[in-house]
Amino acid sequence: MTIQNIDIDATLKKVKTLLVEEKELSPTMRSMVELLVLLVTLLANSLNLNSSNSSKPPSSDPNRKKVRKAKGGKKAG
Repeated sequence: MTIQNIDIDATLKKVKTLLVEEKELSPTMRSMVELLVLLVTLLANSLNLNSSNSSKPPSSDPNRKKVRKAKGGKKAG
């Protein structure tokens, strides 16, 4: 997934690799970074949801074309 020319998947993979390689990181800081990576992953995945792959209604789809109903030939009243 790319957002504003940033490859989110590649960036997260790089962060995870660096996190494994970093030996002097405190356990608290490691946990915090792992939690942030998890949150970013969840938020990035939620950006891909629409009505065809989730339980969201079609009205919540981004850039959807709104269909106007044609008026019937009947007079009011």
